[in-house]
Amino acid sequence: METIKAIMAVILAFSSGIIISGAVFAFIAIIGVVPRLAQKTRTEDKIRFYEEAIIWGGIIGTASMIYDFYIPIGKFFAMLYAGCIGIFFGCLAVSLAEILNVIPILTRRGRIQTGLKYFILAVALGKLMGAIIYSRVPGFYYM
Repeated sequence: METIKAIMAVILAFSSGIIISGAVFAFIAIIGVVPRLAQKTRTEDKIRFYEEAIIWGGIIGTASMIYDFYIPIGKFFAMLYAGCIGIFFGCLAVSLAEILNVIPILTRRGRIQTGLKYFILAVALGKLMGAIIYSRVPGFYYM
């Protein structure tokens, strides 16, 4: 009986993971992060590479949560990797905000006529500081 429960748990976990990852990739595709970044950087011919990088990043990230492995890349490449993750999530958040028309609504209701770039910069810097505090202050996330 325990074996059947274990097999059912594995099947449930695997199928749940497939559903969630499919939803995340569909979400990324719907809000158009990849085409927007390719358009802004004038690298539309490399969209296939970007999509493959996102897929492999998801697969490797999931594997790193399941299996305990270590890749000795050094501090520099670890910081570069963390920076790339931050840039991606920042672009994802800005794309989502743009899709939901959050920024135009905030500017109309807040009567912001000038200084919108400073507002966006302040939000981005606040997110950056929050991430640094969360990752650098021991025990901060347990408080």
